[in-house]
Amino acid sequence: MDLFEYQAAQQREKQAPLAARMRPRTLDEFVGQEAILGEGRLLRRAIQADQLSSLIFFGPPGTGKTTLAQIIANQTRAHFIAINAVLAGIKEIRAAIDEAQERLRLYGQRTILFVDEVHRFNKSQQDALLPWVENGTVILIGATTENPYFEVNAALVSRSRLFQLKTLTPEDLTLIAQQALQDPERGYGARQVQVEPAALEHWVNVANGDARALLNALELAVETTDPNSEGVVHITLAVAEDSIQQRALLYDRDGDAHFDSISAFIKSVRGSDPDAALYWLARMIHAGEDPRFLFRRMGILASEDVGLADPQAIVVVNACAATFDRVGLPEGHYALAHAALYLATAPKSNSVLGFFEALRAVEQTYSGEVPNHLKDSNRDQKGLGHGSGYRYPHAFREHWVPQQYLPDHLQGSHFYQPSDQGYEGKIRNQVLKRRAIQPE
Repeated sequence: MDLFEYQAAQQREKQAPLAARMRPRTLDEFVGQEAILGEGRLLRRAIQADQLSSLIFFGPPGTGKTTLAQIIANQTRAHFIAINAVLAGIKEIRAAIDEAQERLRLYGQRTILFVDEVHRFNKSQQDALLPWVENGTVILIGATTENPYFEVNAALVSRSRLFQLKTLTPEDLTLIAQQALQDPERGYGARQVQVEPAALEHWVNVANGDARALLNALELAVETTDPNSEGVVHITLAVAEDSIQQRALLYDRDGDAHFDSISAFIKSVRGSDPDAALYWLARMIHAGEDPRFLFRRMGILASEDVGLADPQAIVVVNACAATFDRVGLPEGHYALAHAALYLATAPKSNSVLGFFEALRAVEQTYSGEVPNHLKDSNRDQKGLGHGSGYRYPHAFREHWVPQQYLPDHLQGSHFYQPSDQGYEGKIRNQVLKRRAIQPE
């Protein structure tokens, strides 16, 4: 690098966004992720000893995945190449492999290949890279916001150690903000910046565990606020609110956040907690979830978890879904919340699962013949006696009479287990009483 290139690089670094300038350069500067980077932890020891195998870092945005890769690049004696899975094609991957082979042959130097957004690799990219990861020509370090077990090529996952980075805590974010305000070279330590505690608290709250979002807000506030007569840039709560106004939720309709959120919602409704049900419902709607998907899931729950304890539950859900389709948004939110609250506060019964016990019996046992008295008498009654002996319930008191209805080999089996909840509790005694006098 000549003098002009060096000066240009220095200028680019000074003009980089605050989040890029404040990116930790060493493990000691890194904030958070104590579970994988604390003293004595495997990953920390491996980085310090420069003894890395292929790694995949996964977790929400702004938690330090790319930063960890750059710290490794600063500390390793291996050659470091970085590519982005979205931008790099087969040509770039092969060029990186050729360079790695050349360095290994000439200097005996290993190569670390960092692949950002590794879940974006298509099959041809994966096929071009996999053999060289497998034979050790390159050490892969991948970064992804997705669950690698579902979104990354299984062959790459099986050859890598996986480390999950968690959302940063409020304490972590507060420390990161303080570092940026105090650092005289990369941050604002050389300027007189005063941040009200309420302003910092607002940034930490709305950043939602994302260090990049926090630093972007801090930078916007400082750079757009004029210093007062004493040269002090004073950041009030109002300024902080203007600089970051909406919480960024990690939510991908095909990713973990989607499945984890709907799971939390369903379990809250099943557990009869209306407050949690409304919270998870609001969180999904705020993140852009399709309300019709939520109605479909509530329709399933109305039968699976409420069932006959409240037969009206499925009617209410369907009526609310129809109302939503009729009125649209935003008023349709009333119908959505109506259905969720009805289900959350309804008595619960999962007795409909008896169907799957019956299905298991069909799959695993001899089917047997339909009992003769239950067979169709319209066609073969005269010749074969089908339907003979059938007792017509409406001809008896209470429109019921003891009679065999199951095949002979299943007679006495009970698939339906009525609960004592709600409406089902009212019919339970009758069901059990009639079972007791059914022929065995």
